[in-house]
Amino acid sequence: MTGFVDSTAFNYEQGQRARKLFAAVVLAALDDAIADDKKYGNGPEQIARWARSRDGREVLSCAGIDPNERVVKGLMEFVSKGVRTSVALSREESERRNALESEMGEAA
Repeated sequence: MTGFVDSTAFNYEQGQRARKLFAAVVLAALDDAIADDKKYGNGPEQIARWARSRDGREVLSCAGIDPNERVVKGLMEFVSKGVRTSVALSREESERRNALESEMGEAA
């Protein structure tokens, strides 16, 4: 019985590592689209085309993201903001965003 539990835990960990790998691919696609947006001005269209493609839907699914139209619109919005994923995921950016939102809330 303990062998079954050990193999189940191992398989779960393998799945989590695979999901993180595919999430990294999504982040790289976002960074590429942001670079395209700065260089050519077509970043949101590029990420939308990728996310709607068969490969994009497969990668999003493997990353644990439901590849629906709402997600595509969110990816497009993220790219149009132009903030690189490494910056957007950092603690400093999160704190800055929260401070800005609290200031906006107090002003309203």
